[in-house]
Amino acid sequence: MGGQLLKALVFLPVVGAVLVALLPARLARFLWPATLFVTAAALAYAVVIAAAFDAADPAIQLAESTPWNTRLGTSFALGVDGISLSMVLLAALLTLVAVLVSRPIAAGARLYFVLVLLLESAMFGVFTARDWSLFYVFWEATLLPLFFLIDRLGGVNRQGAALNFFLYTLGGSVFMLVALLFLYDAAPGHSFAMADMAEGGRGLPLPTQLLIFAGLFIGFGVKMPVFPLHGWLPLAHVEAPSPVSILLSGVLLKMGAYGLIRAAETLPAALLATQDWLAALAFVSLLYGGILAWRQQDLKAMIAYSSISHMGIVLLGIATLNVTGLTGAVMQMVAHGLTAAALFMVVGLLYQRTHSRNLADYGSLVAKAPRFAVFFAFALLAAVGLPGSAGFVAEVHALVGGFQRWGGWLVLVSLAVLIGAAYSLRVLGRFCGRGQAMTIADLSRSESAGAAVLAAGILGLGLWPAPLLHLVAGSVGHLARLFGA
Repeated sequence: MGGQLLKALVFLPVVGAVLVALLPARLARFLWPATLFVTAAALAYAVVIAAAFDAADPAIQLAESTPWNTRLGTSFALGVDGISLSMVLLAALLTLVAVLVSRPIAAGARLYFVLVLLLESAMFGVFTARDWSLFYVFWEATLLPLFFLIDRLGGVNRQGAALNFFLYTLGGSVFMLVALLFLYDAAPGHSFAMADMAEGGRGLPLPTQLLIFAGLFIGFGVKMPVFPLHGWLPLAHVEAPSPVSILLSGVLLKMGAYGLIRAAETLPAALLATQDWLAALAFVSLLYGGILAWRQQDLKAMIAYSSISHMGIVLLGIATLNVTGLTGAVMQMVAHGLTAAALFMVVGLLYQRTHSRNLADYGSLVAKAPRFAVFFAFALLAAVGLPGSAGFVAEVHALVGGFQRWGGWLVLVSLAVLIGAAYSLRVLGRFCGRGQAMTIADLSRSESAGAAVLAAGILGLGLWPAPLLHLVAGSVGHLARLFGA
């Protein structure tokens, strides 16, 4: 029964996409309400699944497996633990918000909404797959909707951005596929089931584990992204429609981190051997992303580079391989998803009104658009990790976990976090200061609803993180025990 719940969740957006595609032209005004209804139903269904989940049990739950090809050892296997369920809830929530602020889209609306629903289905598949072959299919399935969303509906340089994104992601996927084939060869009975491949992977000698992990890290590192595999991100964010940037930064980047966590379960000796190198890479990503975000004049490019910095915190938490750090990594995945979505939402709505993303073209919003000013200030402060926001809880866990492992070296990481906060303060001074007032339309009712949902999530997890911590505690504890923590 549990597996049927997950299967229904994965394919619910596909059914919605078919209905939206077949909606008669004379009913085109219902494209947005119909898509909104489907994404709201998906979120409600994900909440039902969360209610049926036992957070105290670290095992994979609601599992179902249907053989695909018995000779190859592939199966349509679904299941969730606390980590994957938190990502499913995040994907469902941010897809709803992205559709909520997509109401002004008119040109190509049918194609846009169909692609968004197909993308949601693929994201659900990635986070619930319990077979590496199925995981890879869903991983690649996210590529096609995103490519067309950028290529057909993006900005002036959309074709170059879409091609850049496609080649980077496909190139990384090739390394991931080769690594998975090595794991498949080592798995008992030659099966692609994650449990079987983890059993085989843990028994491999260290040099082989390191080689396989290198392939997986390239594939997942491109999507996260981490330095120096980030080249596609700024251009894709700048050219993508702003609601798509909400999903790209809020959910798609988390797929890379989620895959890395699954790789850690499968190749623990490789993670232990590369622990310090991963931490060093996290520090470089933090510093590099923060400095480049601070130097940007294009608001979307600024948020894109800040995402590299924030995902550095996630990589640092994973590299600690202890309960506190891993908890911080998962918390940061959720916190950054909400915060990045809030920032891209505001910047996208500003661009709709002003047709400019250049910071120099903007003035104070306080007098003429107070709802804009309040929400933008809140999102910027949440990105800094202000106490009371979800990012603060996440960063504290990651830094404490890092201190347990590396001690005083974490001072360098703390300085990198402060440098990364400089971009938020610079923009905050421009939009909420006493400078020349801008005259723009304030947030509409649907836009305010989307902003309220994100603000409630950021503030709620900042003031009361216990539900999320409880949800992931069993899974994180099980993972940390693989490394003796």
